[in-house]
Amino acid sequence: MAELLKLYSENPHPRTLDKVVNVLKQGGLVIYPTDTVYALGCDVKNIKAMERIARIKGVKLEHTQFSFICHDLSHLSDYTAQLDSSTFKLLKRYFPGPYTFILPSNKALPHPFKKRKTVGIRVPDHPIALELVKRLGNPIVSTSIHDEDDVIEYTTDPELIFEKWQKLADIVIDNGFGGNRASTVVDLTQDPAVVVREGKGEVDFL
Repeated sequence: MAELLKLYSENPHPRTLDKVVNVLKQGGLVIYPTDTVYALGCDVKNIKAMERIARIKGVKLEHTQFSFICHDLSHLSDYTAQLDSSTFKLLKRYFPGPYTFILPSNKALPHPFKKRKTVGIRVPDHPIALELVKRLGNPIVSTSIHDEDDVIEYTTDPELIFEKWQKLADIVIDNGFGGNRASTVVDLTQDPAVVVREGKGEVDFL
């Protein structure tokens, strides 16, 4: 059964953050706020936790479309191939922000994703998400919390999220109502770059 934890964006309580990080380190699943929608995530280094998310989504792990949530650009070289200066400048300009950039991957991706040639990188402009990743010390693999409603694509109410996910996740963070527009996804492995999904982030660089 999941635990519902209240966290405020301004000065999130350190002990509560540490509690969430400890759950992530132990292979737990956490629902947390971002600068776009609420997301379900786990430690990138825990394969069993990623398998749990894949089972929830009803897909094989190697077929999941996870984003790698980073604190800043310092983890890029861990999972991406060497980037040219123009790409790096673009990332510095738009991160943190409501974007997911698809980049060429390297051979250090987690084992289930070894055959992939790309990786989706995200640095959300949200203090809780960034602080969780910073304290964890490595990225969180993440997927958006979708709503079953045909009109509302993403669930924004953390209490409703808790009702639905309390038997599936280990912690649900209540940060108040979330957004209902996902990140803008841009594929930078193509030339010219391609907008895969239009979301909250404006595309004024193509």
